[in-house]
Amino acid sequence: MGNVFEGGGQRLYLSNGGTAVFVDVLTLAVSDLADAEWDYRFAALLALQDQQMMGRGGVGFDLEDVEWGASAAERARSKDFVLRSTALALTRHRWDELGYEPPFAPGYLRTFAAMVESFEPPETPSTEGVFPPLEERAVASCARHRVLSALPYWEGCFLCHRPE
Repeated sequence: MGNVFEGGGQRLYLSNGGTAVFVDVLTLAVSDLADAEWDYRFAALLALQDQQMMGRGGVGFDLEDVEWGASAAERARSKDFVLRSTALALTRHRWDELGYEPPFAPGYLRTFAAMVESFEPPETPSTEGVFPPLEERAVASCARHRVLSALPYWEGCFLCHRPE
């Protein structure tokens, strides 16, 4: 069983372990770059991919289901944020904090970046309800790890929930 991330006519299928790695490294970058409401909503979407909390094999999302913004400028800015976050993650940003070496993460990130790059956000926002609403954005940061978390869903971040 695994998880699927889709968009731009492409598909990134990851095992449960691969999904955890992908979300971990991307979350570290997003946590350090987020500075607008949309960014914090995207951080909440990533936090909701935590399989320790949501169940193994039950996560993933389609870029079509993300509310990229109402105007062309908002959509471009949102897409740029995801691409900048992915690029930062590719530099191995904060990977030393993971406690493990993610050898396949660069490939996952490059595939995801290609998906986002080729994806054209729709003018009409999705009504799927996959993208966390503004009031559920990830504004809380785990004090111990400096990572955005999915409060009020659960306490702590993905590093706090890591199995021992």
